[in-house]
Amino acid sequence: MEEALLKDGERIDDLQINNLKIIQNPNGFCFGLDAVLLANFVELRKGFKVVDLGTGTGIIPILLAGKSQDTQIKAIEIQEDVSEMASRSMKLNQLEDRVEVLNIDLKDHNKYLQPNSFDVVTTNPPYMHSEGLINPGDKKAISRHEVKCTLEDVIATAAKLLKDHGKLFMVHRPQRLVDIIIQCRKYKLEPKRLRFVHSTAGKKPNLLLLECRKFSQPELKIVDPLIIYKDNGQYTDEIQSIYERTSLQEGGGNYGEG
Repeated sequence: MEEALLKDGERIDDLQINNLKIIQNPNGFCFGLDAVLLANFVELRKGFKVVDLGTGTGIIPILLAGKSQDTQIKAIEIQEDVSEMASRSMKLNQLEDRVEVLNIDLKDHNKYLQPNSFDVVTTNPPYMHSEGLINPGDKKAISRHEVKCTLEDVIATAAKLLKDHGKLFMVHRPQRLVDIIIQCRKYKLEPKRLRFVHSTAGKKPNLLLLECRKFSQPELKIVDPLIIYKDNGQYTDEIQSIYERTSLQEGGGNYGEG
């Protein structure tokens, strides 16, 4: 059954959480720790409707589906072959009735999704500008650089899809924080909770986790930093705990490669 879902060059990775698995191609773009951290950062309630923008191979919807038994999730991915792989991962995990993968451009969301209808939007968008790219059609380039969509495209789409007081959860790079806040406020998404992620204590942050709320009053809470590695190179206790509980409670690869 599992092998029948695979194509040449692909593999099935066990997520070590609630028997969840994902199909990946090591020659393409595999998910990283940033996706796991974002899924853990997301707060869900019973019956929430969620949309994941730029879902890639579907890691975030899979983990979120494991966090809540009745969450309904839409997953948007513009690359046809990557979207098709994500759909097979949903079938692999028997999540087809809860997670729908849409092979569309997120800028065309209004043709497929009802505005102001989602409780939560998640996104692990491309981190870098696309200027100077040698091969903008490469899958890794599309995942890492703003080739198919810009930061503003992602935030504008999130704002249109969210209900009033709905929440956007994003993982990104600290050097884009000013751009992120400017765009979020432009589209009435108020930053409410911010957590910086550091490879080791004492080092500058490599990632940020941000929660914004639509039509909310200004007040940003800075959460204690999240440290990935101990001095001996092992994961910290908190990271180990995140891996253990990512899909076990409601609410609530490689580092930096999401």
